[in-house]
Parts: sequence; structure tokens; C-alpha cells
Amino acid sequence: MTDMSQNEQPSRHGFLRLVGGSVQESWSRLRRRCASAAEPPRSGAGGVEPPAGAGATSLWLMRTTVHEEPGALAELCTALARGRIDIVSLQTFPLGPRPADSSTAADTPSPSGGRLDADAGHLPEQSIDEFVLRAPREVEAAELHRLIEAAGGRHTWAERADEDSLVDIPTRVLQLATRTALDTAELPLVLRQLLGRCTIRSVPRVSPSGRRTDPEVLDVPPEGRWEGTVLRLRDPAGGVLVIERPQLPFAPSEFARARALVELDRQLGAGKRVPHSPDSVTLSGGPSVTVRRADTRDVDAALALHGRCSRETLSKRYHGPVADADSFLTHLLSPRFGRSLAVETAPGEFAALGHLLWDGEETEVALLVEDAWQHRGLGGELLRRLVEMALEDGAGSVYAVTQASNTAMVAAMRGLGLPLDYQIEEGTLVVTAQLSGAAPAVRALSCAPSVSD
Repeated sequence: MTDMSQNEQPSRHGFLRLVGGSVQESWSRLRRRCASAAEPPRSGAGGVEPPAGAGATSLWLMRTTVHEEPGALAELCTALARGRIDIVSLQTFPLGPRPADSSTAADTPSPSGGRLDADAGHLPEQSIDEFVLRAPREVEAAELHRLIEAAGGRHTWAERADEDSLVDIPTRVLQLATRTALDTAELPLVLRQLLGRCTIRSVPRVSPSGRRTDPEVLDVPPEGRWEGTVLRLRDPAGGVLVIERPQLPFAPSEFARARALVELDRQLGAGKRVPHSPDSVTLSGGPSVTVRRADTRDVDAALALHGRCSRETLSKRYHGPVADADSFLTHLLSPRFGRSLAVETAPGEFAALGHLLWDGEETEVALLVEDAWQHRGLGGELLRRLVEMALEDGAGSVYAVTQASNTAMVAAMRGLGLPLDYQIEEGTLVVTAQLSGAAPAVRALSCAPSVSD
């Protein structure tokens, strides 16, 4: 467990320093580590194979830990070239020296072939190298591991990537910062895009049921805490952000970038940047209504909506005691836990609410439509817009939890025209819509009066 010291905490301008400084530092390290690679190996036995042809290829994101020695990077590059694998981009995450006793140093080989100096009291500096690779389609992760480990890489991790991986880090970080600045609900999403496949949990000081969170869980220093595969940061909206990536430890520079984004959200006012973006919708055979974003400033309007709903409607939505329904609204409307849409019939008067909720690596959708406005297409319209948001956020699926008797919610999910999976247990139904390749179908939908909730 490592607490980053106070003097490492980013200032208000630290975010831009992180973007610019990482490029200069990485470049200087690459020049040093490639120093012994001035003359490329010759082709032939033991040499580099000709570059891959125009056959089918796949993108890979790969990380490996190496010693900071001249020629170490060249060994990795040569090994990849032998496998006909092209390096599309590369960045380094310096880790610094690693302490060691004399026995460890004496038994640890150097990438250049010798033994490490036991008298130095530490192993040489290390870094994590992250590659975006373009490899022949038939190459699998096991082959990448074999090539890199044989060239001196350790703790190698690889998974298939997409075209978004081709965007350079400074550009990506600036894009994510812009999204955060415009909409506070984007913070968990941009952190996930910045850090790759990970789970992000926002732990509030008080749960929706009124239970206080264990003080030890909330005991995070202002500068945050880096614990290898777990990052803990104070949430500007209250509580703690816990980011977990069991398959791959976080690098110090990743922690610094995540911390800078959280600090940006804090400086700009967490919870105060939710664009309402009102949009007028005309129902078939009915009046026009407004669909807009909702947040915790709309709790009173949401409570009034609850008051106009029947016990049966509230029971289908919340799957528990109706008396507890009001206590969930602040959590549901918080931009830290997802996004909410409201159908407004008059200023401050809601006829329906829809929520897109982040549940670890999964995404839940939930709908509530006032009794007097049911069977007019409001549920289907909200669901379509929520699924569009999920697509924009890169979600692979969305799921809805409802009662098996809630035929309206099932009809709304079916109205998406997407592949659905059904799971039912003790009267609770979970309907999951697969979003892969779903964008054209979802955006072609319109508000259908037969779809309701």
C-alpha cells in the first residue's frame, strides 16, 4: 500500500503538466533504452522476418514490465518483428528502482546477460511498456506472452483492442477532460476509458437505505491512495471512488492522471454541471412533452411523481416496500451513479423518470411512468434514449430488473428490436439487451404509442 505524498498532489494546472510532461519524459527514456539498437538485426536465421503483408490483422493492447537498461526495448521490438507484429504505438510508465537484498540481486539476471550488482542495494529501475500492436489475425495472446517473456519482459498482459486505442494519450486525456468539464456525470465513464477495463464504484457516506458507510472505507487521504490493482480517491460529490483492475496493476502515472481528472471535477463543482438539454417530443394523438436530463436538483419533482403513482406502479418499479421508494431518489438522481431522464409536462412536473445506472462493469436501465400517462409511449421513448446513452458510453449490454408480471417493461425492452436474454428467479425477471452492432436499430426507433411502462 502506497500513499502518495502531499507535495505530489496536482495543482490546478497539474492536469496539463501531466499531459505534456509524460510525453517529454517518455521520449527521453525511449532514446536512452534504444541506444544499443542503432543497427537492426539482419534477416535470415535468427533475424527479423519480412513485415506482414496485407492479410487480415487484429489490434492488441499489451503491457509488460522491463528493466530500464540500454537495449531492453530493442529486444522487445526485435521479438515482435520476428513474429510479424507491427508496433502501432508505445508509451512507458516508469516505476523507479526496486529494493532488493544481496541474495535477490545475486540471483537476478540482467537483460544484457550479466548479474545485477548486489552492493547497489536495489535492482535496476523498471518501467511498464504499453504497446498497441497490429498482428496477423491468427496470433493469440499466448504467443504474444511467449515472444515477450523470451525477450526479457515480465508480468505480461494482453487483450484485443479496438480503433480507439490508436488515439494518442495526450489527445485522449484532453478529450476526456473536456467531457468531464461539460458534464459531471461523465467522470466515472472517462475514468473507465482512461484506465481501460476496470470496475468503478462510488461509495457514498450514507447508503440509500440510510446506513452509514464504515469510516475505515472512507479513510482516504486528500491525495488519494494507490494500492497496486486498486485506486482510492476522494469523490468530489462525497464519499470515495474505488477503482479496481484485478488483471493489471495500475502504474503511478495512471494514478496521477486519474487523480487529476477527479481534481478537475472538484475544482469545477461536482454535481453542478448536468446539462438539461431539453427536447420537445410530440406523442401520437396527444400533447407535446419535454424530455430532459434530471439530477438531484429535481428531487422534489420526483417525490411529487411518486405521490401521483399508485402503489402497484411503485411496487413494480422498486420491487420492495413502497414506503421505502422515496429514500432511493437522491441516489438514483445523483450523476455519480448514472444518468437520469425526465419527461416534463409542465415546468417542474414529471410524468415519467428513466435511469441509466452504472453497476460495476454492467449497466442497468429503470423506468417509472405515472399511471395517468401510461400506454402513451413514454416508457419506450425514455428507454430508447437511455440505450443510446449506453451505446455512446461503450456499454456492451443493458439490463432491466422487474417483476415477471410487468408485461409493459418487457414490451418496452422487446420494442428495442435487440437480442434479449431472460433470467427469472422467484418472480424477479432480469431482461438483458445485447448492444453489439445495435446503434442503427436503436436510432431508427421512434416514440411508439403501443410501448409503455
